[in-house]
Amino acid sequence: MEALATVGSDVRNFECPRCGAHDRERHLLMYLQASGCMDMLSCLRVLHFAPEVHLSRHIAEMMPTTYVKCDLCPVGPGIEHVDIEMMPYDDDTFDLLIASHVLEHVEDDRRAIAEIHRVLSPGGSAILQTPFSPVLHETWCDPGIESGAARCEAYGQEDHVRLFGRDIIERFSVTGLEPQVRSHTELLPGIDPDLAGVNADEPFLWFRKPE
Repeated sequence: MEALATVGSDVRNFECPRCGAHDRERHLLMYLQASGCMDMLSCLRVLHFAPEVHLSRHIAEMMPTTYVKCDLCPVGPGIEHVDIEMMPYDDDTFDLLIASHVLEHVEDDRRAIAEIHRVLSPGGSAILQTPFSPVLHETWCDPGIESGAARCEAYGQEDHVRLFGRDIIERFSVTGLEPQVRSHTELLPGIDPDLAGVNADEPFLWFRKPE
């Protein structure tokens, strides 16, 4: 993963020794705050896949109009069973969808993106953080890579099924979602990534459904 300059979690600064929050959770909270998304939550309908413990608490405290926490394999109370490739919701149901480090796990990411577009309301946003390699020209996924050991070697983790490449923005925009991607330097110029324990190379992968 280092040879491919993969942008993802910084395993050397992963977990906060005080509260246990991991690096990508800290970074996403800072991105949501700096972009103004957190301030708008009280009037939004939110769908949150694989809800992070600390981040979901911050979101709930903002009292969204609707807040649905979900996962393919729920492990905690109040988390609904939902397959991101086949969501049980009507069109235009949510104003904000958060799926951080989810799309590298799903079998058909294009189908998942189509479903995300479908359930978002016009003008709604999707936050789609995921590991990717800016070295790879195209997303790498091979059905012959089946075992956990092979997936770890190829994609960086035993339960990942692909490694996104530099085509990630185009791949996530194929259904019509408009990229609003912002960099750490742009959104968090005053945050020292080393002090915060976050990866400054990780952008805010923010996409918007046109009005």
